[in-house]
Amino acid sequence: MVMSSIDKQQIAASVPQRGFFGHPKGLFTLFFTEFWERFSYYGMRAILVYYMYYEVSKGGLGLDEHLALAIMSIYGALVYMSGIIGGWLADRVFGTSRAVFYGGLLIMAGHIALAIPGGVAALFVSMALIVLGTGLLKPNVSSIVGDMYKPGDDRRDAGFSIFYMGINLGAFLAPLVVGTAGMKYNFHLGFGLAAVGMFLGLIVFIATRKKNLGLAGTYVPNPLTPAEKKKAASIMAVGAVVIAVLLAILIPNGWFTVETFISLVGILGIIIPIIYFVVMYRSPKTTAEERSRVIAYIPLFIASAMFWAIQEQGSTILANYADKRTQLDVAGIHLSPAWFQSLNPLFIILLAPVFAWMWVKLGKRQPTIPQKFALGLLFAGLSFIVILVPGHLSGGGLVHPIWLVLSYFIVVLGELCLSPVGLSATTKLAPAAFSAQTMSLWFLSNAAAQAINAQLVRFYTPENETAYFGTIGGAAVVLSVILFLLAPSIQRLMKGVR
Repeated sequence: MVMSSIDKQQIAASVPQRGFFGHPKGLFTLFFTEFWERFSYYGMRAILVYYMYYEVSKGGLGLDEHLALAIMSIYGALVYMSGIIGGWLADRVFGTSRAVFYGGLLIMAGHIALAIPGGVAALFVSMALIVLGTGLLKPNVSSIVGDMYKPGDDRRDAGFSIFYMGINLGAFLAPLVVGTAGMKYNFHLGFGLAAVGMFLGLIVFIATRKKNLGLAGTYVPNPLTPAEKKKAASIMAVGAVVIAVLLAILIPNGWFTVETFISLVGILGIIIPIIYFVVMYRSPKTTAEERSRVIAYIPLFIASAMFWAIQEQGSTILANYADKRTQLDVAGIHLSPAWFQSLNPLFIILLAPVFAWMWVKLGKRQPTIPQKFALGLLFAGLSFIVILVPGHLSGGGLVHPIWLVLSYFIVVLGELCLSPVGLSATTKLAPAAFSAQTMSLWFLSNAAAQAINAQLVRFYTPENETAYFGTIGGAAVVLSVILFLLAPSIQRLMKGVR
């Protein structure tokens, strides 16, 4: 049965509507579940690229530096791409609440696999588990946040901003805790702490979901019929066999390598979102009004992909920049390159309440959703233009860390204009039959960005960094201007959503 607007009102009514900063009580559960999940993910991510390219004598795997950067980008792409599986399972099989729980278990297992010294094999096993687990957890925990608010509730945007602050509180602490343990003592100790973080997140979710979330997340919006279940099982079984046979043939003959896989994911990062838009638009379960909103969502998706293509390089190119191009001994203090990963979430924690207050204060006078996206892109472009300045002036020497701090600060201004607003807009623009899957589509913009980044990072060297940062940053600024000019037309296609 497809959920109607009346059903959604009943679900929202089942959630205690006051109790966490004036928001539904369930926001507490989701805030801390996501806090610990992000602690585990960003803690692992803060040291993973160094673990891959550091020499074996330093506890790393000794991989080629450019290959490590490309793998890191593809890993990020797959993490967000897997959301289509998690969204589909939530919409059609077991609902968002169980998807979050199962996802947390897989993520914890992935970190445990990485905490045990096992070389490259353990690395890829861990990646597979975390990719699948994050695909189940991340889009669905955000969907439950939307379920807690009745249609038209003005608290929704502010609620997503508070939720987003929880994400970034975990992301801020993780590089400081996990990063210090991993870089100063042992990489595997750091990965073990990431596993502990996900375990704590599962405890919070299990202990409080029944009392705080009511019916939110327990329903299946568009359940499979018995015939559809049989068909889906057959397709998955055949697909698994075909993939296994192809890999058994291609890998031994050297026809399927890491580089081939990186290119394949890059192609899928573009094709899958296109398929998603076509399926949602043409579905008989999508109304005429919802089709208009799907069209309006396309330019927002493109803008989001451009934004994340810059923002996500904080864990690849800028992480490498912090390690190789930045003065790490300042005022008698030695800075760990992993600590710079805390800058983005730190600035979000400080500024998210300001932005949440500002949107509420402005009310109907605030910029429209497309205009906020345009502002987000503008700041993202400027963050890359800023970071090219010290490299150009230094003539190849080490640069003061304040430039890296400034770049992270500027991109955060853009993130607060785009990311929490994008989460909220996705829940508003989603066709009823594709609620969780549309949230997965939102995260696919990040997947597409990182799939593209896997190719872009190969062009980066300290010698051409001015052209690298300038080209990408300039492209984002131009796209922001175009989006701002198209904003009124996009707003009309949204059919009343603001």
